[in-house]
Amino acid sequence: MEVNSLANENDNNGDFPGRITNVDLSKKMRTSFLDYAMSVIVARALPDVRDGLKPVHRRILYDMHELGVTPDKPYKKSARIVGDVLGKYHPHGDTAVYESMVRMAQPFSYRYMLVDGHGNFGSVDGDGAAAMRYTEARLSKIAMEMLRDINKDTIDFQPNYDGTEREPSVLPSRFPNLLVNGASGIAVGMATNIPPHNLSEVISAIHVLMNNPEATTADLMEVLPGPDFPTGGVVMGKSGIRRAYETGKGSIIVRAKVEIEGKSDGKQRIIATELPYMVNKAKLIERIAELARDKRIEGITDINDESDREGMRVVIDVRRDASAEVILNNLYKLTLMQTSFSFNMLAIVKGTPKILSLKEILNYYLEHQVEVIKRRTQYELKKAQARAHILEGLRIALDHIDEIIKIIRGSQTGDVAKNQLIDGFGLDDKQAQAILDMRLVRLTGLERDKIEKEYAQLMKDIEDYKAILASRDRVNQIIYEELLEIQHKFGDPRRTELLVGEVLSLEDEDLIEEEDVIVSLTHNGYIKRLPTTEFKAQNRGGRGVQGMGVHNDDFVEHLVSTSTHDVLLFFTDAGKVYRMKGYEIPEYGRSAKGIPIINLLNINNDEKIEAVINISDKHKDIEKDLFFVTLHGTVKRTPVEEFANIRSNGLKAIHLKDDDQVINVLIVDKDQNIIIGTHKGYAVSFKAADVRSMGRSATGVRGIRLRDSDYVVGADTLKPNSEVFIISENGYGKRTAAVEYPIKGRGGKGIKTANITEKNGPLAGLTTVTGAEDIMLITNKGVMIRFDVDDVSQTGRATLGVHLIRMDDDAKVATMAKVEKQDDENETTDTNSQTPADGSDQQSDSDDSQNND
Repeated sequence: MEVNSLANENDNNGDFPGRITNVDLSKKMRTSFLDYAMSVIVARALPDVRDGLKPVHRRILYDMHELGVTPDKPYKKSARIVGDVLGKYHPHGDTAVYESMVRMAQPFSYRYMLVDGHGNFGSVDGDGAAAMRYTEARLSKIAMEMLRDINKDTIDFQPNYDGTEREPSVLPSRFPNLLVNGASGIAVGMATNIPPHNLSEVISAIHVLMNNPEATTADLMEVLPGPDFPTGGVVMGKSGIRRAYETGKGSIIVRAKVEIEGKSDGKQRIIATELPYMVNKAKLIERIAELARDKRIEGITDINDESDREGMRVVIDVRRDASAEVILNNLYKLTLMQTSFSFNMLAIVKGTPKILSLKEILNYYLEHQVEVIKRRTQYELKKAQARAHILEGLRIALDHIDEIIKIIRGSQTGDVAKNQLIDGFGLDDKQAQAILDMRLVRLTGLERDKIEKEYAQLMKDIEDYKAILASRDRVNQIIYEELLEIQHKFGDPRRTELLVGEVLSLEDEDLIEEEDVIVSLTHNGYIKRLPTTEFKAQNRGGRGVQGMGVHNDDFVEHLVSTSTHDVLLFFTDAGKVYRMKGYEIPEYGRSAKGIPIINLLNINNDEKIEAVINISDKHKDIEKDLFFVTLHGTVKRTPVEEFANIRSNGLKAIHLKDDDQVINVLIVDKDQNIIIGTHKGYAVSFKAADVRSMGRSATGVRGIRLRDSDYVVGADTLKPNSEVFIISENGYGKRTAAVEYPIKGRGGKGIKTANITEKNGPLAGLTTVTGAEDIMLITNKGVMIRFDVDDVSQTGRATLGVHLIRMDDDAKVATMAKVEKQDDENETTDTNSQTPADGSDQQSDSDDSQNND
């Protein structure tokens, strides 16, 4: 695109002929934006590799130096300093200047503060600094090392923005500030992020490089192992550090420094004494409280900020039955107690932005120091030579003092005397003027000796300066010694802990002991886990123990015997699946109702958990299949591996038809047999291989043809040596040999598996047993009983069964679960536990013989 550029409105009248030019607008925009971008990159946002400072920081330090606000002088108002910087060097707004100065005075932002602040300069809680009219500042002692020898022609000066002042283009920087205090900034299309380091370690790395220019990153990391943040913390592993030091880019994990201590009452508490770099403590505490309030982290009872002038201390109290290690691990996952610091070691090198390795940064700093030392030495040499030249003239005057006095007394003016001295003794103008300015006291013998000594010393210094300029080794020696002096003066111990070797993020199962547990889930969605030892085995017919505190309209619907390290898969009535580890379910007492599962799983409000199974790596369950059984008799077989990666919002496990829902999910081998039981007492058995393997979102095929108003109540694998165990809603149950259930093809109507009467009621559940299990029954009132399956009589397929649990008139069996047999001796909790609710065992046993098939 081309447009006409008019130099003046009068050009159209011919007053300015030849002033109209054609301009390519797109080219003009590219050029202008590039100029703007480079201005932001070089003049504002990125630090110089030599002194590690952005222009605004450099201007603040130089202006304070010029104002004489040094460590040995009183503080000066921040507003005065900011105003002076604005007026002379940095016309970009007082906020930018003041915030930059504030940051250099914050002990939690800079590893070695360059500004000594007096007043409120903010806090690690995110509090801002007081207004500049209230605070005062002066240069810190270590900042003087950044400016040392600045007036000895060690660096170049450049005009300020309006040409009325001169400012340094770089500071001498007698220590490597870019690495020591780090840098961060965002330019146009690029950004820098360099962490702070320990001064002593950085100087030691320079010494290593000076002694061995071919030193590798590994050699440098022997003395400079990693960043050293002002707030401390713990860096997890060193591979990220090595990558960043070698390439200029990398990432590390930084954690808060914590300890877990026990209290006298048996509870534990987590104490954080150091936080990751640039983490806001107040917001962190607020986040932890939010997670505890929303039950996303279970077990936190209180949070207190006990920090004071002595140091940081955040105390998190843990409930007695919760694991402090697991809570801490969750805090690392969900809060800024663990953060990632990304290296992007970008700096300005000779006017151009460049990503640098650690060795390159140190080399560029050394080059800068070599130039500083040479320019300073050259300055000192010129100064010494000029002084020696004057002293040479004074020595001549003292040797001919009588003649000189006579010439001066006989001259009408000073210029006449000067000319006569120049002509008479071979002096130059400066020497002659020095003689004329000489005080009479210099004529004494003692003063004459001083001149001779000073001259002799100057001659030695001049020779030494020349030797320095002629030898790179001498320059390196000076750099080495001066850095060593700074190291001894300002060096301090490392604050950030670096874990030796590569440390991976800990999974929770690494923090807690594996144990067998029972997970219960109520009809209304309350979940908890309990150790299996909470329930002692009882004889059948007992009243049971209170297994769960529930509301009047709630009851336990699912019981799973699992391990704290196993994976639990939760299948909803909508055909979705969610995943959770056993230890992630909070542990509660036997009478507690638990926690709403919606606080643990990201399930929709209209979803309900219909099946829960566990997958154990110990049994290589991952190599098997999941067998789905729905309420309407549909079945599907899908490899377990398709459920290895489940998102937090769940995955579709099976495609369901209208008004159908998942009833059970089994882990099977394709050569196993499956049995399905219905509410009306019918069962069908067939080979799992009869159902072809399908994808995760498939619908499945018919498993059993249901009679009117019938539906599936349970399903399990059927092995030749196993027995089918059923339980009716009124608490009657039995065992029947597997041989009585012939294996037929899928899709049949099934055979009778129980004689349904008003006494025992329809089936509430069906499973298979081997005799090596205990059975746990749960009623809709929350009553739970556990008994050895061997205590239940084995009867025919269509018999009534025996009474297993006494219940109130309005109680019904809600569900049952198989658990591992308990070794403890059988005990009862009721003196009449051997007596059924509606008669004797003899009556129940007589029911065993009533085969109505």
